Amino acid sequence: MLSLLEKSYSLVDIGPNPENRDEAIKFRKFWGEKAELRRFKDGAIAESTVWETETWERHTIIKRIADYVLSKHLLLRQEDLTHVVDQLDFCLLVGGQDPVSSSGALLEAFDTLAKQLRLLDDVPLKISTVQPLDSAFRHTSVFPPEPHPLAYEKSSQRLPNFAATCVRSLEVMIQLEGSGNWPLDPVAMEKTKSAFLLRIGESLEDRGMFVTASEDEVNVLTSGYSFLLKIFHERGLVVQKQAGDSNIQSAPSEDKELFFRSQHSSMINGLHGIYQAYGPVVRLAKRWISAHLFSSFISEEAVELVAAYLFLRPFPFHAPSSRVTGFLRFLRLLSSFDWTFSPMIVDINNDFNLKDEKEINENFMLSRRSYEQNPHDIEPAMFLATSYDKSSEAWTKQSPSKSVLKRIASYAKSSAELLTNLIIHGQSGQYTWECLYRTPLSNYDAVILLHKEKLCRPHHVLFPAEIPNGKLVIQGKPSNDFHPYMPLSKSVVRSLHDTRDKLLVNFDPTAYFLRDLKCAFPVTFKLWHDSIGGDAIGLTWESSKKRGRDEDDEAMLDPTSILKEVGDVGKGLVRSVHLLKAPKLE
Repeated sequence: MLSLLEKSYSLVDIGPNPENRDEAIKFRKFWGEKAELRRFKDGAIAESTVWETETWERHTIIKRIADYVLSKHLLLRQEDLTHVVDQLDFCLLVGGQDPVSSSGALLEAFDTLAKQLRLLDDVPLKISTVQPLDSAFRHTSVFPPEPHPLAYEKSSQRLPNFAATCVRSLEVMIQLEGSGNWPLDPVAMEKTKSAFLLRIGESLEDRGMFVTASEDEVNVLTSGYSFLLKIFHERGLVVQKQAGDSNIQSAPSEDKELFFRSQHSSMINGLHGIYQAYGPVVRLAKRWISAHLFSSFISEEAVELVAAYLFLRPFPFHAPSSRVTGFLRFLRLLSSFDWTFSPMIVDINNDFNLKDEKEINENFMLSRRSYEQNPHDIEPAMFLATSYDKSSEAWTKQSPSKSVLKRIASYAKSSAELLTNLIIHGQSGQYTWECLYRTPLSNYDAVILLHKEKLCRPHHVLFPAEIPNGKLVIQGKPSNDFHPYMPLSKSVVRSLHDTRDKLLVNFDPTAYFLRDLKCAFPVTFKLWHDSIGGDAIGLTWESSKKRGRDEDDEAMLDPTSILKEVGDVGKGLVRSVHLLKAPKLE
């Protein structure tokens, strides 16, 4: 029955034709009340069993079949059976349901927007290509956005009592038809892009969509979602190649980033179409990365590529067919791969030949030339080579550093050992499946706790942070200026348009707080946080060598004064700041 992985996700198990009486009797005897006679779309009539379940729960069908068969024929009780299949699902659910259930609506919304963009006839250049770049479109977002009641064109939508104040915008890349009139100057090129985006926003608004526009970005609210429009212009890349450099590293930074993201999205989308378990494995991996406060140091694209590697090169095993197995292998790969002396080559489409692999290895050796002089400062510490990025420039050039990667690998090894024990021996005592996503705050020099009710998505917090052991430096009250939910009762809502103006597109108080801290204390400490759903920020003091100034050492003699300033920067968001370890001055 499990000869094909797809069959294990099937809602209907088709049995014999009723005309084959002996086989039909055996089928009914085996399946009992679960057997039924069904007519299928092609007109065939057959005995069958149906396992009704939500789309996002299809990976549990085999568990349900095993429970039924073993309890019916071996008289085993369900509480005596243990399956390893859905124990980690808790970290992907919101309100008891996986938000991927609304992915169909998201794809329909994008298709609607793409059609409208291609039909625009009042823009100087027609739009030729529309491509989604957000991870939600390639099925690897931990929490893909759900439809927002205020992001529809018409006011006929039934409004709930409350709605989220913040809306995450999904990035969409568009390309315009060719023209020789584009300026070559990078600044002028960016100004021209902004002018096009503003004109596109006006045209969409004339067609009934709600648009928020500035010189920096244009967001379109339609069909329940918000989309952030970006223009990719190839001329910056072409001009660079014509200058005799086949690399694209000197092209305008936004075009270069969009190029990488476009290529990456296409490849990961194709990989998900081949391996059904890939998306869920990546989501578990991203949730783990964030839960252990590594969000600042490793991009989600890098996580996707590491997970892709274990599917593409599973030897001596087959590619993972379950999310728990895939996640375990991800942790083992992350902890055991020889990052210092080996490049990770991710060949998704089998594009590489011997010449490509030679080029990648040469690029890797160039990146390791400084190892003998300074083995603690290798860049990039995690070398990920793909067909669109043979120098590992896109996702890991700046981060993680060697020390951070070592910490990530250590956490991964510990989690892999715990997960292995849970799989073999089951849950017992204090060691539970939830422990995989609980991070010890005692591993930081200081901890900042945030007011959960002031986060933009408090319902994404997995485990509220516990007050760590240490010295309480400062305690703060929550601000009244921001609330994650807005009331939508009739007495408050006068018009849909006025209420939409209260929506905060791409606003995240934690992200802005972290940005301000990095500006105020650029070399004083490292910040560790959870970008998906965390109410704690870890802080580790930088070494005196990294700080590099005597006056900094003098300031570090009183770390409490620094942490009080940290609390002042995040006033209204910061619940408390705790000092666990004083900085070392030598």
